[in-house]
Amino acid sequence: MGVKRHQLVRRRRALGFTQETLAEALAVERSTVRRWESGDSSPLPFQRPRLARLLRVNAEELEDLMAAPASTSSGRERVGYGLRHPSGVDLTVAVELRSDMERLMERYDAVPSATLLAEAGQQLSKVGFLAEEAPAGRVRRELCSLQADAAMLMGQLIWDASQRRDHVSARAYYEQSLEVARHLRDPATEGHALLRICYVALYGANDHRQGLELALQAVRTTRKTSHALTGLGLLHAAEAHAFLGEGSECERALSRAEKHLGCSDGTDAAHEMFTPTHFGRLAGSCYLSLRKFDKAQQLLQDTASGMQGPRKSRAIVLGNLTLTAIRRGDLEAALVAFNDAVDELRGARGGGGMNVIFRAARELRAWRGESAVQEAQDRLLALMEAA
Repeated sequence: MGVKRHQLVRRRRALGFTQETLAEALAVERSTVRRWESGDSSPLPFQRPRLARLLRVNAEELEDLMAAPASTSSGRERVGYGLRHPSGVDLTVAVELRSDMERLMERYDAVPSATLLAEAGQQLSKVGFLAEEAPAGRVRRELCSLQADAAMLMGQLIWDASQRRDHVSARAYYEQSLEVARHLRDPATEGHALLRICYVALYGANDHRQGLELALQAVRTTRKTSHALTGLGLLHAAEAHAFLGEGSECERALSRAEKHLGCSDGTDAAHEMFTPTHFGRLAGSCYLSLRKFDKAQQLLQDTASGMQGPRKSRAIVLGNLTLTAIRRGDLEAALVAFNDAVDELRGARGGGGMNVIFRAARELRAWRGESAVQEAQDRLLALMEAA
């Protein structure tokens, strides 16, 4: 039994590959990639140049990825040493810190954002210090890339925890990420940061024109780098058009987004950011804003059914489905979606779902004499008291 090659796994995931998509790009079986990662076998000499190109490393760096990993304790010891002696920081430290960041991000959908703030802040502080103090070269670049991701996560957590009210702090962290990405000349991270700033404009400040401009700026930045990010930028541009009542422009942006998202594959730098339910979630929101309720309901119902597990984005979909049913005058369907949304929020409070559900609760006041409506709203209030 071999020793698992954690660095190879992390590199694959960082570039948006699954085992299946990497195997497909290499014309090998998934089991072959799995054996490489488990340490049970190694790529043959003729496979290594192609694997290195896909992982965006040179031959020497590929050998580092294939090497047996240091133990977790030794990795943490290297982090401690690096913080005391930043001029001696090495790739082991960067890898360990990247693993810490991945673990934080994996918990994002499962717990309230406020519970992650302190840990994320400490992580950003460590990474920022080391990125500034580390010697120039590959190690500093890796740390700067991690700093951009850490700042992005911090902005996201603050905005969620504040119920999308603290636009200033969230935007400041996103702009920090944007600055680092531009310094690195990394269009994928730059486009992601622009999208995050776009979200603040669209869903926080309700400045839909600025949100549209930021979404289109993200599209221009990523169009040669990532179909996934370009498609996501176009989806949010479509939503901005819908908010502005620009139906034809919205439809055109949705059509372009669908084409780009259909072209995204495992070689896309941001492939893992895009999920199969992304299009339905945003398109459903667009048609809700444009008052095309039949289209909105079908898209949102299909999207909610396709989402598994406690996800903050699923609460948004259910909230929009509630609003669609309310505006169609279908109280029974509205209450089903509303109660499902409250259940979703119990697992992971925060995110945009809370805002959408409170908007739906206000619109349900038209039926406040109904006992089922009172019970549903009491469940929401109980959730808030528990928080």
